[in-house]
Amino acid sequence: MDILGLVPSFGNILFTVGAFVVALSIIVAVHEFGHYIVGRWTGIHAEVFSLGFGPVLLSRVDRHGTRWQLSALPFGGYVKFLGDANAASGVDPQILQDLDEATLRRTMHGAPLWARAATVAAGPAFNFVLSILVFAGVLFFRGEAIDPPTIGTLKTMPAEAMELRPGDEIAAIDGTPTPDFPALFEAITALPPKAVVDYTIRRDGAEQVVQGPYPFPPVIDALQPGSAAMDAGLKIGDVVLSVDGQPVAAFRQLQEIVRASGGGEMLLKVWRDGEEMEFSLAPRRVDLPLPEGGFETRLLIGMTGGLLFTPETRMPGVLASLEAGTTQVYFIARSSLSGIYHMVTGAISSCNLRGPIGIAETSGAMASQGTQSFIWFIAVLSTAVGLMNLFPIPVLDGGHLVFHAYEAIVGKPPSDRVLSVFMSLGLAVILTFMVFALGNDILCP
Repeated sequence: MDILGLVPSFGNILFTVGAFVVALSIIVAVHEFGHYIVGRWTGIHAEVFSLGFGPVLLSRVDRHGTRWQLSALPFGGYVKFLGDANAASGVDPQILQDLDEATLRRTMHGAPLWARAATVAAGPAFNFVLSILVFAGVLFFRGEAIDPPTIGTLKTMPAEAMELRPGDEIAAIDGTPTPDFPALFEAITALPPKAVVDYTIRRDGAEQVVQGPYPFPPVIDALQPGSAAMDAGLKIGDVVLSVDGQPVAAFRQLQEIVRASGGGEMLLKVWRDGEEMEFSLAPRRVDLPLPEGGFETRLLIGMTGGLLFTPETRMPGVLASLEAGTTQVYFIARSSLSGIYHMVTGAISSCNLRGPIGIAETSGAMASQGTQSFIWFIAVLSTAVGLMNLFPIPVLDGGHLVFHAYEAIVGKPPSDRVLSVFMSLGLAVILTFMVFALGNDILCP
């Protein structure tokens, strides 16, 4: 066995696991901090705040009497409140019956209903807040493009026909005026693919016509984790020159070729850092969420493109960024619920549901594409975790909220026996769900 040959693969595995642990730890820490801080605000005392499970590696007790600890198994976390029998907030009757009224009020089980409900709901709520802030922050610092369309930086491409420069204002494309970005995209949509395009630009106060590549070139801006393109070894920044010998000048040509391929193997000639390389891959069928709801199944190789240039930008307003971040969270949550519904009804493949292995692979893939991609992924995953915890399944936060709603309506909580039965059923559902998702990680392409 070639032991040295395993080193790169082992390094990739460590990187993937490390990225997954970092992403999960951030999301869990925010989720559990939501429970902790709202519990404290509502008068419920937290005895332990643990990031991870198992043997304790580090710990300290703060001035409020809460033990903060880091445990050996970094795949979750919990807050143990006063009166809890365990990390799952089970009732400890023996402890509760020995407490005086003032101390009982500081437990999760002796606090008023509103305080308990708020503390439970705070975990998912903090996940959503984290996602909104991350999305808003990325959008804020990325900025919004200014009009008229102005070149900030140009993509690296073969040097032929590249007469554009940073700072050029694009006034027209092949004679079609482009006073703003909507007009620019309309012009590109109407423009047939070709290798060389005439750009009317304003440079140093003067207007002139220069030549450049197609404005939406076949350059890889991003790769989808687990896609055919990523598995084949393609990289961000690669320029696709041809597919099966057919020259490609525009990204949409590449999309059309993929759609017409029927899923068969194709050979891509790619320009990378001045060298030409060849990659063989086959498109895969992917279920994509639609903006208006529902899904569309398409053949994809898993790459996205963009404009020939990164536009000059200005910082948007804070409120506009927060609104955009909230819209993004809403879209992810709606698409996730729609995806579950369509999987249950058989409208799309159940392979869209991934487990820990798939999430870990995605974590590593997004981390490999840069810090911004990884941070964006953390926000997406945080939204998913917050949404999942709101499902009305006992053991999850949503299940506890259902019990609290029952108590609010009936005037008393369910009996300990009923709670025990429902908790067991909820645990069985969660374990079945996890086994199914893990099976998808192993068996699905």
